[in-house]
Amino acid sequence: MFDPDQLSVEVVQILDENGNGDERQLAAFSDEWLLRAYREMRRARVIDERLLRMQRQGRIGTYAPFSGQEAAQIGSALALQKDDWIFPSYREVAVCLMHGMPLEQFFHYVQGRLSGKRMPEGVNIFPTQIIIAAQTLHAVGCAWASKLKGEPHVSVAYFGDGATSEGDFHEAMNFAAVYNVPVIFFCQNNQYAISVPYRKQTASRTIAQKALAYGMKGVLVDGNDVLAVYETMKQAVEAARRGEGPMLIEALTYRLGPHTTADDPTKYRRPEEVETWRAKDPLRRLRLLLERRGLWTEAQEDALVAQVNDEVTAAYEAAIASKSGSIVDAFDCVYSEAPTLLAEQKDEVMRRKQRSGVR
Repeated sequence: MFDPDQLSVEVVQILDENGNGDERQLAAFSDEWLLRAYREMRRARVIDERLLRMQRQGRIGTYAPFSGQEAAQIGSALALQKDDWIFPSYREVAVCLMHGMPLEQFFHYVQGRLSGKRMPEGVNIFPTQIIIAAQTLHAVGCAWASKLKGEPHVSVAYFGDGATSEGDFHEAMNFAAVYNVPVIFFCQNNQYAISVPYRKQTASRTIAQKALAYGMKGVLVDGNDVLAVYETMKQAVEAARRGEGPMLIEALTYRLGPHTTADDPTKYRRPEEVETWRAKDPLRRLRLLLERRGLWTEAQEDALVAQVNDEVTAAYEAAIASKSGSIVDAFDCVYSEAPTLLAEQKDEVMRRKQRSGVR
């Protein structure tokens, strides 16, 4: 049975905003692991900044930036195995890339192509969910299926603090606990549901403590500390894999940019608030630790940034040159074997396309 005393309302932290921490805890992380975590986080930041600029240039559609949330996404993804399932919202670009989504495919998505979220075989990521909190239900269903089939897979639902105000979130939490399924609810509390601040979302001190009402463990972690996120997620995943049921993790973080490219955060956030959180930047604190250990230099930084920028350019150009994403694909996304009427409609669309010369 779940012990209410297990509920954590104190923030789990290993690395503070100045890159300092208990040396005994830090010793558990090898130089190789720290370097990998930083490279992945820096790669994610470069990709995010490029995507934001590309949207402003009209090269891609509406985009939801995630700068500031790299530790929460990369740290949690590093704790997963390839066969685990991810159920993302629209902001989990870094998680999806870490779990195997090709960058070129993401460009298909932000260009409005059906192929954009049809994952390659063996990449266990469900299509991006736009409806707030709906992915929490899907993750529970997948976890239940894994349990019934005797598979050792864990499902992870990623969502923001705003999703916890939706009924789907509460239904998913209740079902997951009642049926003791291997699912992790990973909330990135970035302080705002678009323009609504966290303090207007709930009267609870934390989101993590909501787990108590459903009979599961809840943990509050410093979402800008990639080490703490990884350790917390690793423990949650291992417990779920052992059959100990679901867990709710609240990663306390902040989105430095707008909610989406259609948003103007200056209308509801003070500059001083943003700067306060910028000092807690997840990349800065890990880089300080690496530099103090002599593991990272400015030259390495410049080389990595240049490499990732080249990667983004190549992926974008490949997506533009690709012939995938025709409207005809829509007919192949519902039925494994199309009924006669649908097949006839597909043939008609193909004939019209051929006559018009449209892709």
